[in-house]
Amino acid sequence: MRGRIAITLMLALTLILGGMLLGLGELEGAAKQTVTVKRVKKGPTSLDDAVWQTAKAVRVPFEGKEKFEGKKASVTTKAVYTKDSIYFLFKWDDPTLSVTKGAWKYADQKWTHIKSNEDRISLLFEINRINKFATKGCTVACHVPKGAPNAKDGKFGTSSAAEKGDLWHWKAARSDPAGIADDTWITVISEKKGGRKGDAGSGGDKKNITADKSKPMYTLAPGKQLGKHGILLAADAVEITDYSVFEAGDVVTYRMPKKGQGSRADIKAVSRYGYGGWTVMLHRKLDTGNDDDVAFNPRKKYSFGMALFDNSGDEDSYDSEVITLQFKK
Repeated sequence: MRGRIAITLMLALTLILGGMLLGLGELEGAAKQTVTVKRVKKGPTSLDDAVWQTAKAVRVPFEGKEKFEGKKASVTTKAVYTKDSIYFLFKWDDPTLSVTKGAWKYADQKWTHIKSNEDRISLLFEINRINKFATKGCTVACHVPKGAPNAKDGKFGTSSAAEKGDLWHWKAARSDPAGIADDTWITVISEKKGGRKGDAGSGGDKKNITADKSKPMYTLAPGKQLGKHGILLAADAVEITDYSVFEAGDVVTYRMPKKGQGSRADIKAVSRYGYGGWTVMLHRKLDTGNDDDVAFNPRKKYSFGMALFDNSGDEDSYDSEVITLQFKK
């Protein structure tokens, strides 16, 4: 009898302690998750702003695809909003800093591309309803839809013209040094090309390459400085007139980020790499007034999906399940 009582007390104590630990813990995890966007008077101005301490963090699980199949990852996610803007904070482990994206390297009196890519995170929201997105997420849009007329080249897109998505794409090499995430949108895959489009305005990156594709065409202009992680911005580049100044081992940016304008530059980015991982803040207006962006209404809920890239591209990624975005005062 005493043994049964002791076991019962131990189980009860375990449940109580477990509940206490869950209550104290900042993270929550579940198969189908909700990221709650907390209302704040003033938006965060940095990655370490005290306002982030008031927001609940959600640890979003990711499953590896293609070359990452069988592997797992997670991204700790927070979100806050003000009367006119929304802010996201993401943190994830990544033991290797990947920011070169095919950079040029000079050796043995010739230029070659470094075999490398970049780290990235992307988010996809519905602008117009995308069939089955609320249950299957990015699988129905970020991979070739069944029956697509251009299945070979159409890696991103929807199955009909009525479906439309807002794709946020933070790129460690091609957008972050310019202080933005690339703002694009997706529509139906056509017979000639995929369904991903750049938002109105300008942005993206410029390839640093000569007409014969044998070497870089641009270098840093006098009086200018390289951007974050030693990356050359398109606005700070000048044509190379004397290649004899380069020495063995010199590295030059291949994909030069552009300082975006218009709708393509709506999403501002702040980041830091350190202690074996990334911390990234993305923010933009709740309603940009552009029809190539989702207009967030705090009275509504939104479905979205995320993908994570570790020195990789195309479909070599880690994908999340569908996540609900819910606003709360």
